[in-house]
Amino acid sequence: MALVQHADPYPHWVFTHPASGDQVRLVPERGGLVTGWSSGERERLYFDVARFADPARSVRGGIPVLFPICGGLPDHPLPQHGFARDRPWSLALLEDGEGVRLELREDPSTLALFPHPFRLSLEVRPKPSALEIRVRVENPGEQPLPFSFGLHPYFQVSSLAAARIEGLPEQVLNQLTLEQASSSDLLEDLPAGVDLLAAPTGSVRLVDTSRGEAISLETTAPLDLVVAWSDPPRPMVCLEPWTAPRGALISGDRLLRLAAGEARELVTCYRLTPA
Repeated sequence: MALVQHADPYPHWVFTHPASGDQVRLVPERGGLVTGWSSGERERLYFDVARFADPARSVRGGIPVLFPICGGLPDHPLPQHGFARDRPWSLALLEDGEGVRLELREDPSTLALFPHPFRLSLEVRPKPSALEIRVRVENPGEQPLPFSFGLHPYFQVSSLAAARIEGLPEQVLNQLTLEQASSSDLLEDLPAGVDLLAAPTGSVRLVDTSRGEAISLETTAPLDLVVAWSDPPRPMVCLEPWTAPRGALISGDRLLRLAAGEARELVTCYRLTPA
C-alpha cells in the first residue's frame, strides 16, 4: 500500500511513491505536519523528534503550515503564524495515487480567533528529485475571507558553515530589526542566525557545499516571497514561501481576499539540483 500508518519513532503516516520509492512522512493530527521527505534514498528535512514529543512546545522541523497569517500579529488573538499548524487535519490518498491530500476547515476554536469559515487543502506530491505542494483555499462563507499563507520547511544541511543561499535580491528585510539590509551582509551571518524576507525574481537555492548539492525553491505568484531563517546550532536552514509579510491582516500589504464562494490555488515546488 502507498499510505501506511507507523507507530515508531512517533505515530505517523508514510506515503511511498509507487514509481520512485520516494517517501513523505506525515502527522495530520499535529497541524497537517509533513515530518519527512526522503528522496534519492536520503532524508531531506530536519526534524527534532525529542521536541515534537512534547505537545506543549512548538515544532522544530518538518514543514509547518502558516495560515491565516504569516509571522506574528501584536495585540491580536491569533497566535504566531496562525492556527493551522496547531489543528488536526484529515489525510487521504490522492485519486491518482501520486501523493496525499491534507484538509482543514473552520471549527468553533478557529472561529473564536478568526471569524471566517474556510476550506484549506494541501496536495503533497513527491516527484522525481522534487516535492510539489499545491494549496487550495476556499471561502464557503457569505463575507470576504482575508488571509495570508506560507510554508515553513526545515532543510537538513551538513553544517551551517557549509550552507549558502543563492538567488536573493541585494536588498531584503531583516526581520530581526525590521530594516532594509544587504542580503550578502546578512548571509555572512547565516551560522550565527538570520531571519530575512525577500522578493526574488526567480528561484532561490539552498546550497550545501560539503555535499555538493542544492535544494531550489521554485516560487509562483502570489506565493513568491521568500523567508530564509537559521536557528543555530541546529544544522538546518528554513527556506519558506510566503504570500505576504508579517502584519498583512492589519496593514493589507499583499493580503489575499476571497469573495463569498471563491477559491484560490497556490503552488510551490522544491527541487534537488547539483551544487
